[in-house]
Amino acid sequence: MRVVVLISGSGSNLQALIDGQRHGTLPIEIVGVISNKTAVRGLLRAEQAGIPAIALEHTAYDSREAFDTALRERIDALTPDLVVLAGFMRILTPGFTRHYEGRMFNIHPSLLPKYQGLHTHRRVLESGDTEHGVTVHFVTDELDGGPPILQAKISVHPDDDEKTLAARVLEQEHRIYPQAVEWFGRGRLRLHQGTVFLDNEPLGPSGYLIDVTHS
Repeated sequence: MRVVVLISGSGSNLQALIDGQRHGTLPIEIVGVISNKTAVRGLLRAEQAGIPAIALEHTAYDSREAFDTALRERIDALTPDLVVLAGFMRILTPGFTRHYEGRMFNIHPSLLPKYQGLHTHRRVLESGDTEHGVTVHFVTDELDGGPPILQAKISVHPDDDEKTLAARVLEQEHRIYPQAVEWFGRGRLRLHQGTVFLDNEPLGPSGYLIDVTHS
């Protein structure tokens, strides 16, 4: 399966996918990595893995639509089967998300639909939640609102701060993002009329849940 990964920063989830490709555990070929920022570590990760690394600076475009058009052209030239957003910090236009409907993933550090948007770890702590987690979902034109595929749930410890909580969530990100990509690559996962199917069985509103609250 041909995969294009979009990034804006260090690319740690990108690295998890690169490792899966290299070790043969993921049935994928990452055919390009595109960043909306130059000189980020994720581009270096791609170059070191022999993957085409493209910087497409969004500030060079006079509108969100113009940038998304240029981005779509770059992606489509690589003919991917799946587009993976891995820390891509851009709000995408509806036309862009519709173009890739059913074949674009995002990962978000919360148990969606809770805490869409930014600063999820801070908001969890401020709310006094005892559980937190991460969600892989199909992308729609609703910000962090597409149908969930896979979630990992962790406990919030009494002594947690944003840094410790974020670190434990990131561990689960590196676990579940490759898993979701593998399912899609093996033809086990699909989106049909707003419902996610795994092995032809519909998943619930939270997707497939991995509970590591007691680990």
